[in-house]
Amino acid sequence: MTIPPVAALGAEWQIPGIGAPGAPSAPGATDAVGTGGADGVAPAGGAGFGDMLAKQVGSLADLQESAATASQSLANGTATDVSSVVTAVEKAQLAMQLASQIRTKGSEAINDIFHTQI
Repeated sequence: MTIPPVAALGAEWQIPGIGAPGAPSAPGATDAVGTGGADGVAPAGGAGFGDMLAKQVGSLADLQESAATASQSLANGTATDVSSVVTAVEKAQLAMQLASQIRTKGSEAINDIFHTQI
């Protein structure tokens, strides 16, 4: 029994390459929808997954910094509103937990992919 190459299985089994939005993934090739994205959706404003991830990590860092500043002002006695300090700290804690869960799920998905037998 011979196993046919993936190219002979049809377009639904092909994985398009990652290229510039709107550009074909390989010379002379087009993806299924023709927009350049793997799922047929061009990134908004030219921003890709990496840009979005970097933006969210920066947002997480900003939340952590504002929580640290609010906590420091509470410890110094210069905070005027204790509830805003608690809110800032809780927002930072929840954002860090979310980022940690996303990282864990991502690494589990990568491990599942690498351990998949073909």
